[in-house]
This record gives sequence, C-alpha cells and structure tokens, in this order.
Amino acid sequence: MAFDSATPPYELRFDAGRVCLDLLATTHPGERLDGVAALSAWIGAAGLVPAGTPLEHADGSWPARFRELRRDVGLLVRCVRGARTPAYGAALGRVNEVARAAPPAPLAVRGEDGALVRELAGPPGCAALLAVVARDAVELLTDPVAWAAVRECEGDNCPLVYVDTSRGRRRRWCSSEVCGNRERVARHRRRAALTRA
Repeated sequence: MAFDSATPPYELRFDAGRVCLDLLATTHPGERLDGVAALSAWIGAAGLVPAGTPLEHADGSWPARFRELRRDVGLLVRCVRGARTPAYGAALGRVNEVARAAPPAPLAVRGEDGALVRELAGPPGCAALLAVVARDAVELLTDPVAWAAVRECEGDNCPLVYVDTSRGRRRRWCSSEVCGNRERVARHRRRAALTRA
C-alpha cells in the first residue's frame, strides 16, 4: 500500500486545550487527515503515543475511523446543551462505544540516558487510540467546569472550538497568533482606510 505524504507540522493545530477539540481542528481550513501518513503525524504530535512510536501497522481504514469520531465529537460539542435530537443521541452512543475500548498501555522504561521514559506495551491499535480521544470527549462533556469554558472562535470563517483557560475567561479566538492576528490586521486596515478617506 502506498502511503501519502504527511501533513506538514505547521498546518497541524494543537491550541484548543483538549485532544478531542484538537481533532476537530483537523478540518480547518481544509482536511488534514487525508491519509495514513497525515493521521500518523497528527497522532504523534497530539501526544497519543510517545515520540518515536512506530505506526507502520496503520492502514487505510484508520483515517476514516478518526474522521467518523471527529464528526461525532463535533456534533456533540456544537449542539445545544441538552439537545435530544436523534442525531445527537446517535453521536453520543457512538462516542460512548468508542470510549469503551482499552487505551494503549503505557510502561515506564529506562531511556538511553538512564532516565525513565514512557513507552507503549505494544503497537497501539486504531481502536485504542480512538478510545483516548473519545474518553477525552466524554470527560469534557461531563465536566461542568471544563464544559462551561468551551468557546467557539470569533474569527471570521473560523469554525474551531477551544477551552478558554485564560485569565478572566475573555479569550476570543482559537489562537491569538492565527485568528487574533488576522483580526488585528483587519482592524488596522479598516482604521488606515478611514484615515485615508
């Protein structure tokens, strides 16, 4: 099986505050989980596996399964609290089912320098990695404090969701460096245009 090229790391976003919300960020501004190599890059960068964990056993079904979980988590996070629609109930059932799988088993082993490092007991399966993300979603949805801090980005055309852990809970954008910077530039241009007029 030919593997596609991995999504460059600069395109991966990990500023949502939760791994399940970081998974949602893989849709913006375009699909980031478009193949096995891209998904493997995201899995490693998200910290689902220790650095250097081989994922050669991943196959073409993995990206589709992660995109399915992403769709369900997105529906649950963006839906009005307490919604009892059939789609919400079905998504909740699927996320709960995925969360039932055992996550990868970590081990503490001596590294080359003698320090303890984390390693997995064996190659992580897709269901185990999905379980880590689904369990994070379950924790987010059931933790009233964390859930109260969930926000949608106020940036133009930005659909990202994040946990606002800022002081005073006044964060407006998924990322100050991305959407916040765009807003500041746009504001500056508007002021400059008014000054010229």
